[in-house]
Amino acid sequence: MKKYIFKRLLQSIVVLVGVTLVTFILLNIIPGDPASLMMEKKADPDTIARIRTELGLDRPYTIQYLDFLKNAVQGDFGTSYFQREEVVVMLMRAFEVTLKLGSYALGFAVAVGVSIGTIAAVFRGTIIDRLLMLVTMLGLSAPVFWIAIILQIIFGLKLDLLPLSGIEAPYAFVLPTIALGTRYAASLARLTRTSMLDVLTQDYVRTARSKGVNEFVVIMKHVFKNASVPIITYTGITVKFLLGGSMLTETVFSIPGLGKLMIDAIMTRDIPVIQGSVVYVATIFVLVNLLIDIIYGILDPRVRTAKGA
Repeated sequence: MKKYIFKRLLQSIVVLVGVTLVTFILLNIIPGDPASLMMEKKADPDTIARIRTELGLDRPYTIQYLDFLKNAVQGDFGTSYFQREEVVVMLMRAFEVTLKLGSYALGFAVAVGVSIGTIAAVFRGTIIDRLLMLVTMLGLSAPVFWIAIILQIIFGLKLDLLPLSGIEAPYAFVLPTIALGTRYAASLARLTRTSMLDVLTQDYVRTARSKGVNEFVVIMKHVFKNASVPIITYTGITVKFLLGGSMLTETVFSIPGLGKLMIDAIMTRDIPVIQGSVVYVATIFVLVNLLIDIIYGILDPRVRTAKGA
């Protein structure tokens, strides 16, 4: 197990270094001067030259990248040119909001998705199963921003029950949680149903039923437990996207999270914030992937012993 974890950790480090390199290349070596693009070519040459010096863009590319990599390892992404605030402080503040929203959305998705999938599997082939799968299909088909706008119109404008935007008002996270978690809940429901149907046909399930074991115990102890590996894997994948920041949801509801921070930085061409955001989100993705692999290896020893694992 230690060898497996070490190998996964080494792969994660290589991926992160690759992300920093690609980010640096895309933002600094693409055609066009980054300082001019950031100022939308409205500043005079002296101002642009001063900005290039402040951002270190007048140095060789190799030196720029090595300094960027060294500072990134230390958690230093520089200072926002427009906000005049340390990028890491902005990222941490935005991440706290995204973490809160992501936690709510994940809890909603797991609770609703697993429940619907379990019920659909137990009542497979019945009208209940068909209705639940129809609901999940609608949840998968509807775009996140459309769900968000519909929720705002119904519960914010028409019924005036919940706030339309921001995070200060009571119950401010209710609508964003539903909008963000609906698609993942639908996917999780279909995955749970499929996994449980595969397990329900196994011999040990029929044996347990033939012994007179309570049906609830059969479902929860024998079926759900053995069907949980793909569910846990998908849940981990969902965590990556939720914690990485949902740009559409945070933008529609004006939530100051990672997604909105990245959108604002792109719109204003704030290069330090863009660089820091990309590396920060990539780090979250890689760490969650690493955690998923470790948990997967614990749950299924074949993963860490298989060739190429």
